[in-house]
Amino acid sequence: MGEATKIEKYIIAKVKEKREQFGYTQILLSQKLNMSDSFVGHVETPKRRAKYNINHLNALAKLFKCSPKDFMPEKPI
Repeated sequence: MGEATKIEKYIIAKVKEKREQFGYTQILLSQKLNMSDSFVGHVETPKRRAKYNINHLNALAKLFKCSPKDFMPEKPI
């Protein structure tokens, strides 16, 4: 059903890494993004359709005090 692409998997992994560094659960991060409690859990499940968009990445960068670029690879994949 909407399996994540390589770049989506990369971004999801980077966000998960930051989430764990900050000690946030999937539910807490979902709430901080003003999304449903299950949103981050759905994004982190590769076969689900939910993905982060540009606005999510911008909000995550504000939350984690980094650049949205920090979630992207240096080179295309």
